[in-house]
Amino acid sequence: MRVGYYQYHPEFGAPKRNLEKVIDSLDGVDADIIVLPELAFTGYFFEDRDELHELAEDVSESIIVEGLTRLCKNNKYYLVVGFAELCKGRLYNTALLIGPSGLLHLYRKLHLFNTEKEYFNPGDTPLKTIEIRGAKIGVMICFDWVFPEVARSLALLGADLICHPSNLVLTYCQKAMFTRSLENSVYSITANRTGKEIRPRGELLFTGQSQIVGPKGELIANSNSDEEAVAIFDIDLSDARNKFITENNNLFTDRRPEFYAPMV
Repeated sequence: MRVGYYQYHPEFGAPKRNLEKVIDSLDGVDADIIVLPELAFTGYFFEDRDELHELAEDVSESIIVEGLTRLCKNNKYYLVVGFAELCKGRLYNTALLIGPSGLLHLYRKLHLFNTEKEYFNPGDTPLKTIEIRGAKIGVMICFDWVFPEVARSLALLGADLICHPSNLVLTYCQKAMFTRSLENSVYSITANRTGKEIRPRGELLFTGQSQIVGPKGELIANSNSDEEAVAIFDIDLSDARNKFITENNNLFTDRRPEFYAPMV
């Protein structure tokens, strides 16, 4: 399976221009699945809920979804993209899985980071996997990385690959995804953005360093902190389905959940 990411610098408050940039950059790419950053079309550092509301879209009436569906149809691949979602007056930090036939799945971020709590509603979608071309795909968003229960839940649901749209600003987040992949024997794709947003509330510098990590915690591909890049690599799904650490130790069958009560 050919998978990868597009790391770039979205322009704040310019969803149409950002969509055009994505289409120009990804048209003609040979891949099965490509992951884009969190909030890939609006920018990230909103002044308040009103500003977010002006930029968010209902997925059923979205020019972003329409444009990405055409892109997927023309290139016969699937995209996982961050999206500012408006639904029945509520605002969600969402990731969409879009393919040639349109929107297949949406996931609303469960764990909101810092000022996100002021203008986004907490996510309310169950964690699940979606099968794409024989691979089971799980989706998490940015700050979900700090909660190992998210990646573990997706892995227990059969995920071979975790797609991780992000707008990372802390310096150590990418390192955690090596552990998430290793402890669950799954591939992960962290698609981060680049650049700086200078906004009324201050400024944020995004760390880039998007990456693909393998089931043994090995780095398959990564980008630097400020380059705009499309990275596509082949992965072997059978490596993610082998949960043995030794011939006598299996990551999942060795679990003893009867002793994990404090977690729930």
